[in-house]
Amino acid sequence: MKLLISGSSGLVGSLLCQSLDSDSAFEIVRLVRSPSSKGIGTSVIWKPSQDRLSPDLFSGIDAVIHLGGANIANQRWSPEVKQSIYNSRVQSTSLLANTLASLETPPSTFLCASAIGFYGDRGADRLNESSPKGQGFLADVCEAWEHATQPAVKAGIRVVNMRFGMILDQSAGALSKMLTPFKLGVGGKIGAGSQYWSWIALPDVIKAIQFCLQNETMQGPVNFVAPDEVTNLEFTKTLGKVLSRPTFFPVPTFGIKTLFGEMGRELMLSSARVTPEKLQSAGFEFQYAKLEDALRAILSS
Repeated sequence: MKLLISGSSGLVGSLLCQSLDSDSAFEIVRLVRSPSSKGIGTSVIWKPSQDRLSPDLFSGIDAVIHLGGANIANQRWSPEVKQSIYNSRVQSTSLLANTLASLETPPSTFLCASAIGFYGDRGADRLNESSPKGQGFLADVCEAWEHATQPAVKAGIRVVNMRFGMILDQSAGALSKMLTPFKLGVGGKIGAGSQYWSWIALPDVIKAIQFCLQNETMQGPVNFVAPDEVTNLEFTKTLGKVLSRPTFFPVPTFGIKTLFGEMGRELMLSSARVTPEKLQSAGFEFQYAKLEDALRAILSS
């Protein structure tokens, strides 16, 4: 199977390429923005902002995996940052989907990143793939992001919208930013701590992508989250237990809102109790179904 992968230098993309490269059944072509980009397999250049993509790039490609998108947690969300977050997802996805739809012999499968931000702030409600869209900036971005894949869907290509939860890894992402204060013994719950944090260990992300790639029954939105439903308070206590550190220093709600504004409200204080219904119904088995097991494995590596 010949795969075209964008976002191959990111947290998920780099490990995915390593995993696929170890299997002789796959051939990897990386879609990159810079000729200096290094990685596994061959690479081809694209410039999604120019809204052009040569159909020749897709010659012999069996599936496309699109993981691109600007980081949403690097800085406060000014209007310019929000536009960058939106454009980096929607423009690139639209370009890929429209190009795929125009091909005489398109790839059979298009896996495109999305996020559980689609559901917004929903309290303790259990949310599956059929739950409606929520409110907020991220919900609007995810809706537009997924809608941008529709040309490919209409062309008969199997599309999977991978709604990623909080991806746990010690080298990048939310967990990596939490480690220093928790190791110093000054970690604690965020706000009330009652908000649900839907998480997934990075190895299970890679495993689930390959599952969706090879399982032709998987299509439409798919929640990439572990089945262990935890609140921020439960997450905090578990992380403290694994690190053998106290967790007595809460971060007040007003502090999050003051420091991070809209980004803090949506990323740290919002509650999304998301379930992996489609993955489990299809027989997917999580390597790390429990948070404590996941944290111990991640932090010991």
